[in-house]
Amino acid sequence: MSCNSFAYGDQPAGGEAAELGLEAASTISPAGTFGLFSSDLKKNEDLKQMLESNKDSAKLDAMKRIVGMIARGKNASELFPAVVKNVASKNIEIKKLVYVYLVRYAEEQQDLALLSISTFQRALKDPNQLIRASALRVLSSIRVPIIVPIMMLAIKEAAADLSPYVRKNAAHAIQKLYSLEPEQKEMLIEVIEKLLKDKSTLVAGSVVMAFEEVCPDRIDLIHRNYRKLCNLLVDVEEWGQVVIIHMLTRYARTQFVSPWREEDVSEDNEKNFYESDEEQKEETDKKKKPYTMDPDHRLLIRSTKPLLQSRNAAVVMAVAQLYWHIAPKSEAGIISKSLVRLLRSSREVQYIVLQNIATMSIQRKGMFEPYLKSFYVRSTDPTMIKTLKLEILTNLANEANISTLLREFQTYVKSQDKQFAAATIQTIGRCATSISEVTDTCLNGLVCLLSNRDEVVVAESVVVIKKLLQMQPAQHGEIIKHMAKLLDSITVPVARASILWLIGENCERVPKIAPDVLRKMAKSFTGEGDLVKLQILNLGAKLYLTNSKQTKLLTQYILNLGKYDQNYDIRDRTRFIRQLIVPNDKSGALSKYAKKIFLAQKPAPLLESPFKDRDHFQLGTLSHTLNIKASGYLELSNWPEVAPDPSVRNVEVIELAKEWTPSGKAKKENPAKKFYSESEEEDSSDSSSNGKSESGSDSEEENKSGEGDSSEDSSEDSSSEQESQSVSESEAEDEGTAKGNSKTRGKSHSENGQKKNEKSETSDSSHADSSSVEESSSESESESESASEVEPRKVTKEKEKNPKQTGTTLSQDISLLDLDDFNPVSTPVVLPTPTLSSSLIADLEGLNLSTSSSVISVSTPVFVPMKTRELLHRMSGKGLAAHYFFSRQPCIFGEKMVSIQITLNNASGQKIENIHIGEKKLPIGMQMHVFNPIDSLAPEECVTVAMGIDFCDSTQTASFQLCTKDDCFNVNIQPPVGELLLPVAMSEKDFKKEQGILTGMNETSAIIITAPQNFTPSVILQNVVDVANVGAVPSGQDSVHRFAARTVHSGSLVLVTVELKEGSTAQVTINTEKTVIGSVLMRELKPVLSQG
Repeated sequence: MSCNSFAYGDQPAGGEAAELGLEAASTISPAGTFGLFSSDLKKNEDLKQMLESNKDSAKLDAMKRIVGMIARGKNASELFPAVVKNVASKNIEIKKLVYVYLVRYAEEQQDLALLSISTFQRALKDPNQLIRASALRVLSSIRVPIIVPIMMLAIKEAAADLSPYVRKNAAHAIQKLYSLEPEQKEMLIEVIEKLLKDKSTLVAGSVVMAFEEVCPDRIDLIHRNYRKLCNLLVDVEEWGQVVIIHMLTRYARTQFVSPWREEDVSEDNEKNFYESDEEQKEETDKKKKPYTMDPDHRLLIRSTKPLLQSRNAAVVMAVAQLYWHIAPKSEAGIISKSLVRLLRSSREVQYIVLQNIATMSIQRKGMFEPYLKSFYVRSTDPTMIKTLKLEILTNLANEANISTLLREFQTYVKSQDKQFAAATIQTIGRCATSISEVTDTCLNGLVCLLSNRDEVVVAESVVVIKKLLQMQPAQHGEIIKHMAKLLDSITVPVARASILWLIGENCERVPKIAPDVLRKMAKSFTGEGDLVKLQILNLGAKLYLTNSKQTKLLTQYILNLGKYDQNYDIRDRTRFIRQLIVPNDKSGALSKYAKKIFLAQKPAPLLESPFKDRDHFQLGTLSHTLNIKASGYLELSNWPEVAPDPSVRNVEVIELAKEWTPSGKAKKENPAKKFYSESEEEDSSDSSSNGKSESGSDSEEENKSGEGDSSEDSSEDSSSEQESQSVSESEAEDEGTAKGNSKTRGKSHSENGQKKNEKSETSDSSHADSSSVEESSSESESESESASEVEPRKVTKEKEKNPKQTGTTLSQDISLLDLDDFNPVSTPVVLPTPTLSSSLIADLEGLNLSTSSSVISVSTPVFVPMKTRELLHRMSGKGLAAHYFFSRQPCIFGEKMVSIQITLNNASGQKIENIHIGEKKLPIGMQMHVFNPIDSLAPEECVTVAMGIDFCDSTQTASFQLCTKDDCFNVNIQPPVGELLLPVAMSEKDFKKEQGILTGMNETSAIIITAPQNFTPSVILQNVVDVANVGAVPSGQDSVHRFAARTVHSGSLVLVTVELKEGSTAQVTINTEKTVIGSVLMRELKPVLSQG
């Protein structure tokens, strides 16, 4: 979910802390492991001594352990004095870790941090971009008003820094300074205006976030940067995309004319038939001036369309709300498929997406009608998701699909989830009111539910029937009589009050039943709920006015009871009714009209959607979710009647277009792939060429600056060159990955040209560092610094030797932003002969644009064995039998729980009632989520329920009682070790990397002997997945089979390798830090793989 007021957090700090924490955990010395058994005080004393040591290695080891503590959530604030002493260390690795620590604790230990402020100021001019950025982050974390001038000066200097990573942190610091000292607003706006002109994708999201926090009303700052932001949007990091899209949505609502005007005009023309001559002239003028979309408006819609395929749910939701609020209604339909795709995400994401779909489906049903089945309720859905899906199904209901939906609702009413069953009955009532053809059918179905055994279902049915009968009361006297009989059995106050109200309203149609009902209610008056008492008083008053002979004494008796009731509302109502219906000397003029007042015709209630009035909030915001205006919410303005002057956005883009007209033409003539429809491309051809030319000019300016400044930058410290090098390399990998695998056709040409170009630019740190440094791990940073000390100098020498070749490569190379339109067949790249050293060429080959970043995520199970295990035998359970099996799916009750399906069967000849989980006898730490109690199970009936148990990564037995109304039975569930895992999808490269970490005591291996026919890939796969819930890892060798999983509770990796040897032997290796799980799993795999 996104909101205009986004919570701010320093992402680089969290990323570095987590990565360094992992590294620290894997490099703890043997002596440090014994510290786990000592007290925290002694362990911290040890760290303090290491920090005061003269050896950098000891200090570095101590800092790694401290950052590891922070990453695990432990408090390390008492080490602040010892850590802050090392802030001036000359060792760059120590300095980085010290700054990571200070960013975390500077706000808590402000006095001590202020003592080192001069060191932070010096660090702002450090040659290393990471140190400069970290110093700025520490400064902005010291929230003391006295250093505001220093912070302001530091932000201004950082905003002009050559490194985009430092400029990004300057944008982050702006928000912190503004919250500390709002009076600095005007000076901060100047810095924001400067940063908005930045061409780096790394800076764009952060500066727009600062703009939204500091001066969201200064739309004039966006004008000149509008087109640049639209074109850079695809390459900005995901959280930055969300911020920019929300800002551009508000911008579009103030700068462009409504695209819905043409549709509204055509609808109005059909209504107005009789018009004066003047009105006819106005209408003809409107027809002469049809709506034409502003090219910039079209640019925004076109630029955001590819983001509907983003893996990030917040980005997709942001694009969806943009299309909903600013796109023509005819084009908004494309968001429906993307939103439905998000319904496969976690329940939290589903909840937000379904809320927004519920709002959309009220106004535009046609968008989601093709995906009706996607909103059918699943048994595993939580109640909040079920309720929202019901809401959407009700909004989408029409004459064509109502019969299908009613059949679906019949199943929902029988659900064990009582809240959901009640909501379903309300849904049936709404469908009956909105679709007149099925009103009688729904009413008859609800009457049938009155005989249901579940009181909640009956009560809800009564409430809904009461509302339906208000619409046509004369036709349903029999239903009212039937409901009057239910008063003896129904105990829910709302239902009892509804029945009494119905009888009171129709007392003249049921003259024999109404007085008897009043008699019964008079007996139980004192024990009823307040809501029921009020309706008893109303019923007495109505019967007193229509049938005073039979009910006069009863009514007076009830009025006397109400006169002394504890609730003042009931006492007030009693006095009011007595004065109104019982004539006396003090009675006023109203007594004459008592009958008209009480028995007046009431209007039928409107059963409306609770989402009807939410559309005035911007979709996807916190305010929309809560249906209340949240603090920081920025309202969308109404469309302007006349569009403001569009020339304010034209100035810069026109100049760029003139410079790059030839390349723009080439791209238009040879597109690599048509993503948009032809009509859309024609409408937006101008803005498209502008956007492409802008990105192209950016890359050329960078290349030129890289050539011109190489001699000046060669004298810089090697550390800055190393950082520049590592950042530009990671940029190539990250941006190449984001483009996907669809560009493999021009791989060989584009890769070499791109790599050489990037290597030639490494000495210039102004625009080459446009990758996300915060995403790269500390491991990769250290590698790039150690392995590339000589490389920048080699590249500089190559430039001096071969200036002609370099120029050729640069002129014919392409920007990463233009990879979508790159066609190697139509525009071949002439590659220069390689003049680099063999080691450098080997390094360059590692920069592959098409390689995917390492992603290790839970995947779907390869195989789900349907083998059931007996939980309770029918003889032991007195007719109740129970079996269970492991579904191998992520548990809906908790991410650390194992999902278990239990099938309950009544094998006796009698009904079994109130089946539930009784006393639980679980080991320490183990948790269990039980199923909802089952009211009754008929003979030979079978029902399946879901449970979740957190076994804490152990095969310990979970003992509990399975109870019925009369008995309790002790049962046990002991999981096989293979069911404590979830399959993981990962590449062979990632597998080998993780396997290299999990060696030594974390590795278990064994040799097995079997027949050769048992070593076929299919047999090995089947045998392994039958024992354990693991995922298959692609392997480049036929003789090696790899499988990966993670434990459900702790998420520890479990890696299984089956390597075929000569003859009929094979080696099985299991790598995991959970050594017990590894040894037990090996014990279970060996016999299966040996026998085949």
